[in-house]
This record gives sequence, structure tokens and C-alpha cells, in this order.
Amino acid sequence: MPKAAPSAFRCTECGWTTAKWVGRCGECQQWGTVAESAAETGIVRSLRPVVVGQTRVARPISEIEAESSVHRPSGVAEFDRVLGGGIVPGAAILLSGEPGVGKSTLLLEVAARAAATGRRVLYVTAEESAAQVRLRAGRTGALHSELYLAAETDLATVLGQIDAVEPQLLIVDSVQTVSSERIDGLPGQPSQVREVATTLIRVAKERGLPVLIVGHVTKDGTIAGPRLLEHLVDVVCQFEGDRQSALRFIRAHKNRFGPTDEVGCFEMTGDGIAEVSDPSSLFRSTSRASVSGTCVTVALEGRRALPVEVQALVVATKAPQPRRVVNGVDPSRVAMIIAVLERRAGLGKLGEHDVYISTVGGVRLVEPAADLAIAIAIASAVRDKAVPNDFAAFGEISLAGEVRPVAAAPRRAAEAKRLGYTTILDGDAGSVRSAVTLAMQAATSERERELDAAF
Repeated sequence: MPKAAPSAFRCTECGWTTAKWVGRCGECQQWGTVAESAAETGIVRSLRPVVVGQTRVARPISEIEAESSVHRPSGVAEFDRVLGGGIVPGAAILLSGEPGVGKSTLLLEVAARAAATGRRVLYVTAEESAAQVRLRAGRTGALHSELYLAAETDLATVLGQIDAVEPQLLIVDSVQTVSSERIDGLPGQPSQVREVATTLIRVAKERGLPVLIVGHVTKDGTIAGPRLLEHLVDVVCQFEGDRQSALRFIRAHKNRFGPTDEVGCFEMTGDGIAEVSDPSSLFRSTSRASVSGTCVTVALEGRRALPVEVQALVVATKAPQPRRVVNGVDPSRVAMIIAVLERRAGLGKLGEHDVYISTVGGVRLVEPAADLAIAIAIASAVRDKAVPNDFAAFGEISLAGEVRPVAAAPRRAAEAKRLGYTTILDGDAGSVRSAVTLAMQAATSERERELDAAF
């Protein structure tokens, strides 16, 4: 009797194979990703001779036509901004995000806008029924005669729909719920995801058909499935946002046709998703009255400079351990800034006070350029003096008490001046002591504000 072929073990992240099971992948060094793989099946690709005169013959790069690979606007300006100007024919775009963030709503809007321009769009939904998608499309106004809808979970049937409809844009929602009969395993397993993605991308390249693929994420925020999926596609976009906030951001982590430092802004409304072309007013208070403990900084989201208001509240306490409550900023940097203010700026014993720091609009500041605004907001709250409404600050604070310059300072300053901020403190302030002194000189106390209001 012939011996059965030994089972192979494959890493679900990078595809590395081994004859026996190991706990750690020898290629990508990930733990717990090596699993037994079934015998691979699929279409056998035989060698074919290259025939002169066919389009697949290698040609000099100067003779390749570039007009067929230009960006074509999708109709959603914020989405086109992230992609680099639009969708390139034959491109494979992977869109991932947390459950419920609005991926399907965004792509349905993209499909409707593209269909409105005269392009035929095929929207394949493998998670919802056709009636459910039709109901959402009617609510968001995404109905169009050139938008075709198919509820399919089989890869062969999806390919048949492509042949029947002949679309100019294909949307698959999602790659983890479509399966192929040629591969053993349930939908969503690495082998199934690899086969489905490879087939869709091959169809996209052969026909010049752009494909938008929705991908699920795991509990740690990474894209579910093999890591090979991110290498196969041309563009990897992340759609993110807080469920408690209506604001959504889309950014590209990989883009073969454009930049990866652009950010698109959207807002979830009752009628679907709306573009936010100028989000400068989303992260600032609507009140024009000066209040102590507030300062505006200019943060960078991709290439966009966004003004963000930082609020601070400092309250005396008799507790042995004062509270440090932060929302939207890094707690470790806040603790460092408090120590620098107490040691280098002579702000008093902040260890005897509870300090609360928050940002307006739920935005999260992760760059060190917000250090100076946080320090001025804390100083304003301690001395109960409000900085003027036309005051903005950005700069990194070091442990030595220096204010260091930050990246793209001219762009930040230009955006602040465009919005009416005439007094700007940046990395040229020198030290944090001098920066706080300048801010407090421009600030007014509560008594002065009451007198100004009276007269």
C-alpha cells in the first residue's frame, strides 16, 4: 500500500510551510499561527509559449500606454483625496474597519456616485440580503439604474455575475464571507480568503476592472485573514471612527497610485454618510467667550492641518493621590508636561491638585506638537486666566523645559492664520517658562472679563 502524503503545516499569516507543527512561525516569528493545511486544490496553470503580436509580450517600458491607468474620480471627493485623485482601472482596493463604523454605507455611496457618472457598478453583498441593501439605499438616496446588486456567497457565482453584468466597477462586501468550492474549509479561513482575493485581483488586472473589497478586522485592529492579503492588493484603506461620535476618517496605509498621508473626513447622519470638506470647526467650542483652561493647537491629520481645542481643569484636592483624568491625549505625556511645568516653569505644587484634560469633539491627539497647548491650558486653569480667542500654540516640550519645533510648522501656522488666529506660539518660543509667561500676559483674569463685560 502506498503511504499517504504527510500533512503540511502552514502559517496563516505569511504562508510559511513546515513538515511538523511548531508554536512559532520560522518566517514572520508570530506565535500560534501555524496550523495544519489540507491538500491544495485549484486550477493547474500550464506553461504557455509567448506568441509575438499578443498584448502579453514584454515590451519596452517607454511603449506602454499610461493613459489607461489614470485616476478616474469616483464622485466622492474625500474618498478620491485619499486614493490620490480617484480610482485607477484594474486597481484592487481593500477597505477595512471596525464593525458598525460604516464601511458598507460608504461603499454604497461610492457605488451610487459612480453609477451617476454613467459607469455600470456591480455591488456584491455576501453579508446582507438584497432587500436589506435596497432598504438602506432608499434611505440614503443611493438608487440608480446603473447600480446592480447581487447577494452571493459563492465565488463562481460572483464571477458569473461579472460576465453577465460587465461592470466598470466591482464592490465585494466582504472577502471573508465569500468562499470557493475548489478550496476546503469554511468562509473566512486563510486558505479561502487567499483564493477569493487572488481570483478577484486576477480578474481585475485582466479586464481593467477596479475592485473595492471590504475586509473584516480582528479584535486587535488588524485585517482578518492571511497577511498576504495586504500584499496582493494595490491600496489598503482604514475606515475608523468612534461610535459615540458621528465623525469618520479614512486613510490609506498602502497606496501604489498615490500618497499615504492624506485623510478623508466624513460624518454619519440619519440620511447616510456626508463628506466634510472643511472640518476646522468640528474640534473647537462654539462659544466665543474666553474661558480659562482652554487653548487651541493645530494638529496634522495626514496633510490636513486641523485646529483642536484642548481644555484643562485644575482643582485642589486633599487626597494623597491626586487624580489625572485625560480624554483624547496621551496620559504619559500629560504626566510629563505636569512635571515640567512644576519643575521648569515654576507653576506651583500641581501634586496637590486634580488635573483633568480633554479635547473637543472626541478627537485624539497623538503627536507631541500638542504639548505646548496642553501646558498653556493647564497654566490658564491654575491661574484662572483665559487666553484670547485669537491665540494658538503648537510645539513639543522636552524634559529640559525647552519648546522644540515640530514638523510642518509653516502649514500649521498658515491654517491658524486663515482661521483668524493672529497670536501664534510655536517652537520659537524658546522655553516653556517663557511660553507660559507670554500666554499669561496675553490672558485676562475673570475679574477683568467681568469689568469688560460691564463697560
